Amino acid sequence: MGVLLAIVFSLIVLGMIWGLLFVSQPLEQSPNDAAFIDLMSTIVVFLTGTLSGLVASNGIKNKAIASDD
Repeated sequence: MGVLLAIVFSLIVLGMIWGLLFVSQPLEQSPNDAAFIDLMSTIVVFLTGTLSGLVASNGIKNKAIASDD
């Protein structure tokens, strides 16, 4: 599950960077582009929190199992 979230997160970030660097942008930002960027930034923040929670919980679980042995 974590691998899939990391892949989606990476694709979104790389897509946004590609769009900013290599796609010519008009001087005025359209309302649709602004809404799309806001949506993508919200999704990236959510995925960052989810991934950090998965990594933290997996690390805590592994320490608890290691201390039981």
